[in-house]
Amino acid sequence: MPQLVTVRVKRPDRRPIRVWVPVLPVVLLLAPIVVLVVLAAIVACLVFHIGVARALGTTWRVISALPGARFDIEQGRTAVLVSVR
Repeated sequence: MPQLVTVRVKRPDRRPIRVWVPVLPVVLLLAPIVVLVVLAAIVACLVFHIGVARALGTTWRVISALPGARFDIEQGRTAVLVSVR
């Protein structure tokens, strides 16, 4: 599971903004919403005849593969860099 997400925003003619977000405290704060999302996903799997265990397993594998990922988004002169550790 990812431990830290670093977000850096490069803005033209200004200092870049860098924010470090620890994942575990955010997940703990959002736990009630996460439970509701998982229940909604289970219902959606049953409605669309998708294996629940397979869908949840695939979701966990995607989340587990995130550490080391880096996302770079540029629009004009502004850039957002997201790094997952």
